Amino acid sequence: METTHTRLRKFLFCQWRNIAALAIIGALACANVQARSDVATPTTPVDWVNTFIGTGGGGVEYGGTMPLVTTPFGMTNWTAQTRQNRISVSSYAYEDTYIQGFIGTHQPAIWMGDYGYVTLMPEIGSLNYAPEARRLAFTHNNETSTPYYYAVTMGAGSAHRIVADMTATDHAGYLRFTYPKNAKAGVLIEATRPGIKGFVSIDSARHEVSGYNPDRMDANLGPLKLPNFKGYFVVRFKQSFSAKTVYEGVLQWPGKNEVDGINVGAFVSFDTSRATTVEAQVGTSFISIEQARANLDAEMPNWNFDATRDALKATWNAKLGIASLQGASDDQRRMFYTGLYHALLYPKLFSEHGRYYSAFDDKVHNGTSYTAYSIWDTFRAENSLLTLFAPERIDGMVQALLQDYVEGGWMPKWPDPSYTNIMIGTHADSLVAEAIDKGFRGFDLALAYKAVYKDAMTPPDGDTTRRWFDREPYTPYEARAGLTYMKNLGYIPADKVSESASSTQEESYDDFAVAQVAKAVGKSEDHAFFLKRSLSYRNLFNPARGFMQAKNADGHWASPDEGWTEGDQWVYLFAALHDIPGVVKLLGGRAPASAKLDAHFDGGHNRHDNEPSHHYAYLYDYTGEPWKTQARVRMIAHDAYSNTPNGVLGNEDCGQMSAWYLFTAMGFYPVNPASGDYLIGSPLFARVTLNLPNGKTFVVSSPGNSATNIYIQSARLNGKPLDVPVVSYAQIEAGGQLDFVMGPKPSRWGANWHPLPLDEMPTQH
Repeated sequence: METTHTRLRKFLFCQWRNIAALAIIGALACANVQARSDVATPTTPVDWVNTFIGTGGGGVEYGGTMPLVTTPFGMTNWTAQTRQNRISVSSYAYEDTYIQGFIGTHQPAIWMGDYGYVTLMPEIGSLNYAPEARRLAFTHNNETSTPYYYAVTMGAGSAHRIVADMTATDHAGYLRFTYPKNAKAGVLIEATRPGIKGFVSIDSARHEVSGYNPDRMDANLGPLKLPNFKGYFVVRFKQSFSAKTVYEGVLQWPGKNEVDGINVGAFVSFDTSRATTVEAQVGTSFISIEQARANLDAEMPNWNFDATRDALKATWNAKLGIASLQGASDDQRRMFYTGLYHALLYPKLFSEHGRYYSAFDDKVHNGTSYTAYSIWDTFRAENSLLTLFAPERIDGMVQALLQDYVEGGWMPKWPDPSYTNIMIGTHADSLVAEAIDKGFRGFDLALAYKAVYKDAMTPPDGDTTRRWFDREPYTPYEARAGLTYMKNLGYIPADKVSESASSTQEESYDDFAVAQVAKAVGKSEDHAFFLKRSLSYRNLFNPARGFMQAKNADGHWASPDEGWTEGDQWVYLFAALHDIPGVVKLLGGRAPASAKLDAHFDGGHNRHDNEPSHHYAYLYDYTGEPWKTQARVRMIAHDAYSNTPNGVLGNEDCGQMSAWYLFTAMGFYPVNPASGDYLIGSPLFARVTLNLPNGKTFVVSSPGNSATNIYIQSARLNGKPLDVPVVSYAQIEAGGQLDFVMGPKPSRWGANWHPLPLDEMPTQH
């Protein structure tokens, strides 16, 4: 996900990158640079993860991933910090050659900021505060990175060489720093940066440094001030301190054990005449320092780095091992398991052993909570992937959104950790509807309907007095911007509301999602109302041009270039995910719609680096030419993904880019997530086995699969002929086998599938 104004920045950067990147990082994009592992030959799923995929590029046009050591959905992630992160800058970039710290970060994506972070840095000799002064050189040859363990050797010359390694739990990091013998060894604990007021305290008797950081980089992007927000930490050292000091700005405060001020931290020194390794365990919390210490006690009750690392490795293997592959190349295997690693990072756990701080009412509550929902991106495929690979989390994730509604008044668009008014629509409606459709019931359905109903029917404050620009600071919560006009006109007018045409299209899908929730709770009249309103996208179809087009409030067409976000008239022509057959009918039928898709792809309009294009390759299934879907998805999978630091085309966006690849590799994709159906493409491997968490096994078998045999000739589901290019979530969860016969030439398989427009489907009335 990128914003409208950053889309221009991305375009300009791309022009520069075409010239400069060849000299700076072009070689990285062509080389299969893989994460070093602590095993010579990969033997388990986690060994295949290349944590460097998406970390290369360093500007705006790259994956923005980091080589994170963390648990699946872990609250705090740990990574080497090669640069000071902020909005649009991640902590780690592959082309950097210095490390300036090891950060416990909560930054979910490059376009979002961090909050409540803490940084540690080992040093030799004098105390250096500034990142530029404390940084140490490193090379990737001396770096090992896996999801469960990271290690690096830093510094030049044997007298200044430090080895750092780390592992983690949900809320804590375990770091070790090994110095030369008799070195003047110390560890810097940076609580806050310049301009940020924080607190730090040293307790020598406990071997602890504790404190808090109240920084919330996206605080100006939402309406809530949250005076109680703080990221708390407790750093517990195994060794006693030989010296200590706190600092504020550039000043040390000898003799003081704590300081409350701007740009504060602590520095503790250690005797390395006998033992040269210093061990530190870092508990984090958003509740209190005491809770950070309790998290540490619960998750790291003793000093056993190897046991903590091995437990985390086992956790990742259990999750990644749900899928096993046959017929994948080494590069494909690394791309698949790395994608799954990325997808299983988000949304992030925000509760702490039964309690959570709410970034919506600024209070502490009992329960489970999650944050970092990049919903505009992830509702398309990432969330659907989690229903397969992490169903045990879905109830809690939906309940967390409902808690946000109770505590803040709305379900959020992009919590980081509070409201940020980023992107359009209220796609949390889709997450709720998809969970209900797939049988999840571990949350309050009545409350769920209240939440989605408010999204659909209540305009935001000042709705008709604002233009609602993306990321506009200091505004009320945006919800569905322009809903007042939508309810009166049947569309959002371009002369009144920014991004109006995109919003009209996407919120029509949201209405479909709300209709499904209404149906689930027995609101038949509401179901019919929202189902009818979900067809409002048609009000923007201009038959004279054959495209969707923004309208002004007086009913006249606006400029074809107006009203879009992160796309244009090509990208938003098929944006009604719930009614693709209806769009096909608007275009004159299957042949004209297929021709329009051809023009979309052949004209270079498909932007796989951004989410509105993600479903386009699957749309030929609706136009009677599924063989074109099969060819297109193979081409995109080959061109947009690679086992390299630049191996994600565009921003990873909290697992959505990876989710597309994972679904495509398995052979199907959720064009309409709220329906529970998956459209079939062309599986990339000879065999994918899903050992589902419910105990069932689902196999996708295509033994003749190859780089040339990309076309499906026939298919069978559980031994019976499958003649439509659709498989459902229920069929997958029931277990069984989907068999494909592959060949080098297109076939007519699936071509006779002719789904009806939404308003012509008898089951909807």
